[in-house]
Amino acid sequence: MTDIRFETPDNEPAAFNLYLEEEKIGEMIVEVRGKDMIVFHTEVDQDQEGKGYAASLLDAMTSYVRANDLKVIPMCAYVHIQFERHPDRYADIRSATEGKL
Repeated sequence: MTDIRFETPDNEPAAFNLYLEEEKIGEMIVEVRGKDMIVFHTEVDQDQEGKGYAASLLDAMTSYVRANDLKVIPMCAYVHIQFERHPDRYADIRSATEGKL
């Protein structure tokens, strides 16, 4: 069973961490700046690729953003590509300051 947790440990970047039976197998590194969430990187263990886990991380992040009235700056290639492929799905959370950092 998988579990995604938004974790903000001391001295480490915030992340949506993906666990499979309590073993961390993926992460989406983020930072909240004001009303924006910058997404820097998404990664899933190589032996777990192709199982939809990156999409699960994206879903968890977008749910969090919507629940907290934030906007997303997709610096991460995966998130950027998904935002481009599905503009209608993510238009409400895409930051107007994207590309101005």
